[in-house]
Amino acid sequence: MRWPGQAGLVWAVAMSPGIYWWWAALTDQLGVNPAEALIRGLGESTLQLLCLVLLITPLRVTMGWVSLARWRRPLGLAVFAHALLHAVAYAWLDQSWDLAALMLDVWDRPFITVGMVATLLLLAMALTSWNGAIRALGARRWQALHRSVYAVAVLAVLHFYWMRMGKNHFGEVWFYGLVLATLLGWRAWRWLRQRRFS
Repeated sequence: MRWPGQAGLVWAVAMSPGIYWWWAALTDQLGVNPAEALIRGLGESTLQLLCLVLLITPLRVTMGWVSLARWRRPLGLAVFAHALLHAVAYAWLDQSWDLAALMLDVWDRPFITVGMVATLLLLAMALTSWNGAIRALGARRWQALHRSVYAVAVLAVLHFYWMRMGKNHFGEVWFYGLVLATLLGWRAWRWLRQRRFS
């Protein structure tokens, strides 16, 4: 079933975590270190939405919920928007918009490096998410580009893991890593099965 404005509504709901984190920061609701809470909260919201995007295809295939395919684009754009807000919060609150310091941090700290690479891949997918981009790039090249979401999933977990190494606190890292590994593993299993019977 489809109704007018469905994609916009899905995107608006998906953006609510990012809106909440910025509202909480601006109204001093994030405790003694609001900058760190905001940056990390936006990062975790990005991971959660990424898991949701990658869950769409397994649900569509196994449960027959074909209408979920329409949610992929607005949810994917929400993933990028959260990643961008995460990067903006870091550049503003952690680096004070100092471009030289920012570039040095990206170069020196691997978890910042992989986070920025993941954000750039999401940017490329966001910029080519409209129907005209499929015609301009060709369906095969467009599909190859948008499969970069799998690399983003790996980089996101690696970014989270390296960030948590300093505090030796990995509980949430293993949780998201397991969820994303399951979602990617299902795709690998399906691809191998299709090749076997093709």
